[in-house]
Order: sequence, then structure tokens, then C-alpha cells
Amino acid sequence: MLPIISVVGKSGSGKTTLLEKLIPEIKKRGYKVATVKHDAHRFDIDKPGKDTYRHFQAGADVTMIASKEKMAMIARTYGEEMPLDELVKKLPSMDLVLTEGYKSGDKPKIEVHRKELKRGLLCTAEELICVATNEELEINVPCFDINDARRIVDVIEDKFLK
Repeated sequence: MLPIISVVGKSGSGKTTLLEKLIPEIKKRGYKVATVKHDAHRFDIDKPGKDTYRHFQAGADVTMIASKEKMAMIARTYGEEMPLDELVKKLPSMDLVLTEGYKSGDKPKIEVHRKELKRGLLCTAEELICVATNEELEINVPCFDINDARRIVDVIEDKFLK
């Protein structure tokens, strides 16, 4: 089963920054990694006037663009958010999926916590594999410095990839 781990935290905690550190460390160890970003708001990744935008505006249910370097797919969801497990089925062969968000999902989580935000954790210890933080916490899960990608990936590798 393809492991899926959600990186969660309050707005401004550094979720994207942590993912930017975890991904190269995972790649350095020889694994293929995909990411899925959850967006609670409307987003648009296509550019007005471009061919794919025009195809979608004309009513295409799915539009893809591909080159020898990368590919992208834009699909209508008709007002219903596609479940994470369904999204992951659309990925090519991977070793690991990291999500940004999906804090209320059922996947194991890494919570990013900053003392400057002066708020408690979002998750219970049972939901967490570890916490990336810049303060000492009293919780029964491993806590690592917010910048220590190597040790966080050690936990991911030990629990999910070996």
C-alpha cells in the first residue's frame, strides 16, 4: 500500500517550507515522492488565453498538457471534492505521497508547530508520527527541530518505506 503522510499545521506555521526540505532529503535516499496540496479555496493553475485554458473554458471535462519534462491535468470535479485516496490512484508509480493539508483526514500526520503562533497543536498524539517545532513540547511523539529534515525523513523511512 502506498504510504500517504499529511503535513499539517496552522496557517503560517511553515508547512510548505518543511516540505521543501523533506522532498530533497527523500529524493537523495532514492525514493520517488509525490505531493498533493489541499486547497479549501478556489484555485486556477491555468493561464487565461493559453490553449489548455481555452479548451477547459470551451467545456472539456479534462484537459492535459504534456512535454518531455512534465505533464499536468486539470479536471472538473463538479462541486465535489475528490477524496485523497481517489486522487492518489491517478498518480504514476511512487514510493511515498506527502500532502500539505488534509488535517481532518485519516492519514498519519507530521504537524508543524511554531511557538510564535501561541496556539496548541491541531492533532492528537495518536494521529501524529512526529512534530516539527521550534519549542519544547510535552507530547508522547517524537519532536524535531523545524529545520531537521534528515531526522524527520529517518522516521518516515523507518515507519513507511523500509
